[in-house]
Amino acid sequence: MSKLTRAYKFIDVSDYGRPVARIIAQQLKTTKVTAIHITLLFGLSGTLAIALMGLTHYWAAGFFLVLKSILDAADGQLARIKNQPSYIGRYWDSILDSILNFALIFSIAMFTDTNIGWGLLAYLCMQTQGTVYNYYHVIFRHRTEGEITSQIFENKVPKAYPGESQAYVTLLFRVFRILYKVFDEFIYYLDPRAYRGTVSPKWFMFFISFYGLGFQLLIIAIFLVAGWIHYIIPFFIAYSILIPVFILTRRLLLK
Repeated sequence: MSKLTRAYKFIDVSDYGRPVARIIAQQLKTTKVTAIHITLLFGLSGTLAIALMGLTHYWAAGFFLVLKSILDAADGQLARIKNQPSYIGRYWDSILDSILNFALIFSIAMFTDTNIGWGLLAYLCMQTQGTVYNYYHVIFRHRTEGEITSQIFENKVPKAYPGESQAYVTLLFRVFRILYKVFDEFIYYLDPRAYRGTVSPKWFMFFISFYGLGFQLLIIAIFLVAGWIHYIIPFFIAYSILIPVFILTRRLLLK
């Protein structure tokens, strides 16, 4: 199962782990393992990547970053295969992503003796890039009858799915909003009419996918293996130059 219907699938460079994620989900389909368990595993994988990076085991760190991306795809895949949609899983996924991104960038800053201010800027840039991807991707899914657990505007507490604790969903939603509200509202401010426009073409979504978290982590893994750890923070700051390009393209050409 996929987040998108067959007719609207596009080449998503950030979703390179999907084939392996499908295999993992199929193997776990009839077990007691849940999507939440896989989410916690990707949190562990990201933590191991940071620890190994601190020990200068860059190949191993890169491996666990890529594994984290695969597991990040596998949790949602398993939830869809088992037909167990979950707001708890959805918010835990995003919360762990934000925490790991913060820890990853600031660890890189520490390991390379980079000024903490540049580290903070790189983190903000990385999160904003990911928000651009998520904003247009969620709109695309909603407009094409794809998966809709993630909402275009997440500004109110959703009703918990059967079997979920509403109090727990509410708590995780509030933490999620603290971590993502500024980024979501910033991108919405830049392109508030995106959800009303025409369905974005596949070529546009392909280019947007270069801002997806999976591809961001792949870039970091490649830089680590190549011995370019000192260039990771400058790269993600400079990589933000594409944000106005994507948004202007959507506003001017894809009305």
